[in-house]
Amino acid sequence: MQISLQQQVALVTGASSGIGAGAAKALAAAGAAVVLNYNSQAAPAEALAAQINAAGGQALAIGGDVSKEADVERLFAQTLDAFGHLDILVANSGLQKDANLVDMTLEDWNTVISVNLTGQFLCARAAVRIFNRQGIREGVSRAAGKIIHMSSVHQLIPWAGHVNYAASKGGVEMLMRTLAQEVSEQRIRINGIAPGAIRTAINRAATEGAAEKELLKLIPYGRVGDVEDVANAVVWLASDASDYVVGSTLFIDGGMSLYPEFRGNG
Repeated sequence: MQISLQQQVALVTGASSGIGAGAAKALAAAGAAVVLNYNSQAAPAEALAAQINAAGGQALAIGGDVSKEADVERLFAQTLDAFGHLDILVANSGLQKDANLVDMTLEDWNTVISVNLTGQFLCARAAVRIFNRQGIREGVSRAAGKIIHMSSVHQLIPWAGHVNYAASKGGVEMLMRTLAQEVSEQRIRINGIAPGAIRTAINRAATEGAAEKELLKLIPYGRVGDVEDVANAVVWLASDASDYVVGSTLFIDGGMSLYPEFRGNG
């Protein structure tokens, strides 16, 4: 099955590293022009944009804090100024500020909710407004627009010591499903991806050496995920190959959400 995103424009938030960077590269490889949003890490986002452009693609890095309404509005306006339209949003920006509940500050709670959940709301709202103005671009995509909300297995699996993160991801799931219910009749497709343990720089301590051995006890498939595992799913959900997939979350976790601790214990 050949997937082509030619003539389409994708905006990926949190694209300076990890899953966001991998998704941007995969979307560009499929033919989409890509806007790489970053917050504080300009250099890697700009380097990736240069790499995509050098390979014959189209890419632009734009800074902005997705938890701030003015930044989000500017990000989407600059995207339209650069490319004229928008077809795909990958709402990927996220962070962690971990602590046990009794030690967690209100600032750390609010920061995580603001970026992980409010940021996805602001970006989705901006994208839907654009999709509604554009309508379906005949011959380009069967949908007027596609949004992929990046969540986590922790929208399902409780995670002690990470109550703000888990709450934000549970919120992302219901944001995605409710939005899909609301706008699908406008031929806007909303779906989610819930990654498990993925081998990224930020997760290096948990995915190498002795820590990896312990982690694999939670992954029935027996390996840690790669960024490409998630990026390939992003491309599929952004394409007409998944045109009848609406309001669904794709778990990319090697079976982590199957609660493997219960194997042989039923």
